[in-house]
Amino acid sequence: MGRELCSTGSFTKLRKSLTKMEMRVNEAISKSKIGKYFKLEARKSSFTKEFRAGTATFLTMAYIITVNASVLSDSGGTCSVSDCTFPANQTRATPECMLKPNEGYEKCVSKMRSDLIVATALASMIGSFAMGFLANLPLGLAPGMGPNAYLAYNLVGFHGSGKMSYQTVMAIFLVEGCAFLAIAVFGLRGRIARFIPQPVRLACAAGIGLFIAFVGLQAHQGVSLVGPDPSTLLTLTACSSTNPVTGECTGGKMQSPTFWLSSVGFIIMCYGLMKEIKGSMIYGILFVTLVSWIRNTAVTIFPNTTSGNSSYEYFKKVVDFHKIESTAGAINFSHFNNGEVWVALLTLLYIDVLATTGTLYTMAEIGGFVNEEGEFEGEYIAYMVDAGSTIVASTLGVSPIATFVESSAGIKEGGRTGLTAIIVGFYFLLSLFFTPLIASVPPWAIGPSLVMVGVLMMKVVKDIDWNNIKHAVPAFVTMVLMPLTYSISNGIIGGIGVYIALSLYDSMDCWVKWLMRMRKMVVKEQNQVSAATTDQNIEIV
Repeated sequence: MGRELCSTGSFTKLRKSLTKMEMRVNEAISKSKIGKYFKLEARKSSFTKEFRAGTATFLTMAYIITVNASVLSDSGGTCSVSDCTFPANQTRATPECMLKPNEGYEKCVSKMRSDLIVATALASMIGSFAMGFLANLPLGLAPGMGPNAYLAYNLVGFHGSGKMSYQTVMAIFLVEGCAFLAIAVFGLRGRIARFIPQPVRLACAAGIGLFIAFVGLQAHQGVSLVGPDPSTLLTLTACSSTNPVTGECTGGKMQSPTFWLSSVGFIIMCYGLMKEIKGSMIYGILFVTLVSWIRNTAVTIFPNTTSGNSSYEYFKKVVDFHKIESTAGAINFSHFNNGEVWVALLTLLYIDVLATTGTLYTMAEIGGFVNEEGEFEGEYIAYMVDAGSTIVASTLGVSPIATFVESSAGIKEGGRTGLTAIIVGFYFLLSLFFTPLIASVPPWAIGPSLVMVGVLMMKVVKDIDWNNIKHAVPAFVTMVLMPLTYSISNGIIGGIGVYIALSLYDSMDCWVKWLMRMRKMVVKEQNQVSAATTDQNIEIV
């Protein structure tokens, strides 16, 4: 009993001592030049609050490092036919080698994925630092989900099967970033955002969420729950064996060990989010990844093959600074005379403007930064930081930077200044030195997070007026076309087209009513003229 009281008293003294130390540190930093620059006292915050907020934000958005790199690497990136290995009886490889299992091409893609991991972390670090230093807002920045899927599965296509090269799309991202910067500088953001009808704007986020979830359910970048079928196009798979060329199930449906492992990871994410545990998605990814790192199991990412052994040797380095070799500066403007390039540019610009506008205002409202006029401090610079970060990201070879909604985790922890964003940037800086570990995250660990991202992006559907057919149909068309046509732009164009078609009735109705009013006015004037003429004739008689 005495020992318990003694230990309790010691713990209380230690806690009081740490509390006093924390208060002294916070007071010293608040009164320093750093504290005055970030307005810690003015915004009723402290260094330790900002540190906790930055940690919470990073934990909730750190998944983007592996997810973004995996999605972008599905495009094949800068890898080409020349990277393929071919039999000794052939003089050169054929384009089909990029779509079939090929050791040389897969080795190139694996190396490029490591480049993209570093580029993603570096772009996120730069964007978060800039947001903290220049705009003094507690917002974390990183490549956004949506544009990366648009690149990988629409523009460049899976392993280069699309209509554009990776270098051309990076040039589009660069121009889009410059255009967004000009829009932000001249304050045209709000006007452009209003061009897209409201139901289509709301449905875009949900449609992109469905698209991303659909990717996460497939085999090449997900849990392998769905796959191709010759009769129904798509069917339930999760097979123990598949055709390496077509991806069709050859046996053991719903018997894939990696699928069941990824399902456990998905449940972990769900439980974590249910209990509002910070970093729930990271915990799910970590669980699946750690189990997959065990060799000589049915779910290992390091099989006893040439590529598996090579990956394992790189994994054992643990700490390594990987240089960006293939993606940095991969920009080509030679195909800008193609109309499809400009369609993609406008689509990306709209997505960026709408996403950034909506996210920034939502985060500002959560933090209580918005004043009575609907404005908040740092708003003008924040848009320019977002655009400038996109320009930097394109030169590194990754998709546009966006303000992450996961920043709300840090704001709820008390983050009120740019110090939160700087802490987030510091964590991204640390991740640059652990490329071997990050590059060894398997696709069946990333797939559940993609599905969860889709779930979270569906929240906006509640704001759509489903009782109004003029709003409901365009919104539904937008959401359905994105995953089913494997195209984000098709969904936006389809939704706008249907909205315009349904608006024709209102326009025609207005025209008819206007013509009827004009006719009545003309008839009335004619009657007045006739009456006046009759009166004159009577007077003459």
